[in-house]
Amino acid sequence: MNTALTIAGSDSCGGAGIQADLKTMTTNGVYGMSAITALTAQNTTGVSDIYEVTADFLKAQLKAIFEDITPDAIKIGMVSSKDLIIAIAESLKKYNGKNIVLDPVMVATSGAKLISDDAIETLKEYLIPMATVITPNIPEAEVLSKMKITNEEEMIKAAEKISKKYNVAVLCKGGHSINDANDLLYRDGEYKWFKGKRINNPNTHGTGCTLSSAIASNLAKGRNLDEAVEKAKAYISGALGAMLDLGKGSGPMNHAFAVEANTRINGRYKMDKKGTSVFSNSLIWF
Repeated sequence: MNTALTIAGSDSCGGAGIQADLKTMTTNGVYGMSAITALTAQNTTGVSDIYEVTADFLKAQLKAIFEDITPDAIKIGMVSSKDLIIAIAESLKKYNGKNIVLDPVMVATSGAKLISDDAIETLKEYLIPMATVITPNIPEAEVLSKMKITNEEEMIKAAEKISKKYNVAVLCKGGHSINDANDLLYRDGEYKWFKGKRINNPNTHGTGCTLSSAIASNLAKGRNLDEAVEKAKAYISGALGAMLDLGKGSGPMNHAFAVEANTRINGRYKMDKKGTSVFSNSLIWF
């Protein structure tokens, strides 16, 4: 079975972070593993507390994973401190990490910075050049390209600047009043648009985590980057389109939408030799 690793923080309400990543990996047909960068006390209305792990403990987690079950792909989410970023970079270099999908969580959709300037510079120096693809939103792409993005032409120019500077593929996520959920993949001097339809669902908690971990899952299964992005966009559209409505704030998506659909349409249960009920069909999503 193909394997994937998420390096990210824990979301106690399960909508984002490693919880969203592991759900995404499972429903996309790979075995998911995690190295936790921080514990958060949060729900759909916000984050009330954060407990960050030490760099040594993060390295210990990564050592335990790589020395036993080598991941076929790696997703990196929010890492808020310089020391943790360096610890990840050193570990991935030591163990020859491959198919690295980096969600460069730096700036909220509101434009507010989520990590320090020091951490941003460390991310640029150590992790971005190691990645196979990075998945910035518009504000993050503005930070990395050092230019304002107000239309699709500027998205292309910004992605080109980032890709050439860091020698990395860039999936610049649309939205933010620039287009209708269309994402731009730029690499090796060429670009491709992945068209999407905006889904009228206010519950979008964890969309960035889910997209990047879905891309990593598909890379882990041997798909090329174009195919991985296309599959990931279709998956997140399905998760949003299921219209799950939980919590008092911006709620999570339904990562298991394909499992539920398969149960309703094709599901049959049977008993194994031990008398345990076993689902007899594979997930339709794969």
